[in-house]
Amino acid sequence: MPVAAPGDQYPAPAPAHGALEALLDRVARGDQRAFESLYTAVAGTVLGLVRRLVRDPAQSEEVAQEVLIEVWRSAARFDVRQGSAMSWIVTMAHRRAVDRVRSAQAAADREQRAGAAAAHVPFDEVGEQVERRLEREQVRRCLEQLTELQRESVTLAYYRGYTYRETAEVLDTALGTVKTRLRDGLIRLRDCLGVAA
Repeated sequence: MPVAAPGDQYPAPAPAHGALEALLDRVARGDQRAFESLYTAVAGTVLGLVRRLVRDPAQSEEVAQEVLIEVWRSAARFDVRQGSAMSWIVTMAHRRAVDRVRSAQAAADREQRAGAAAAHVPFDEVGEQVERRLEREQVRRCLEQLTELQRESVTLAYYRGYTYRETAEVLDTALGTVKTRLRDGLIRLRDCLGVAA
């Protein structure tokens, strides 16, 4: 049953005091004719309220329809001691409309985040691995161009973390000689790798 838009028909006359409550009581017992009367009486008000909050006409009609279906299903929960039938229905419509607005905003936010994430260029892990491998190969080739004492000194001091003194002990060479070989080896490595001094 589509919701009549305000202005589509002559506005329904205001129901007499207590009439909506009586209709809701009959709707709670499954009376379809009572629901049709209730629908006619409140549909314009529900749609008008929803349209002010939701703005989109198609979504407003959808939300108003959901509210009226909820009225049909939950009429037994209406308690006249809590307020009028119209207040109960309008409160239901307001909540449902606010939920729709929040849902639409959350969807827009998700789309914006997804768009921003898609625009971000991901880290190229494969390219990084290839680059590291090429750098290691270049260092290995440059190390091979050093003298044996330079290569051993650089390997122990820089790749194995030995101190100069420990390197001298392992190589059974004077500390001053190891320092000189390290300095000369690092200069040759720097030149071979094309690193600016």
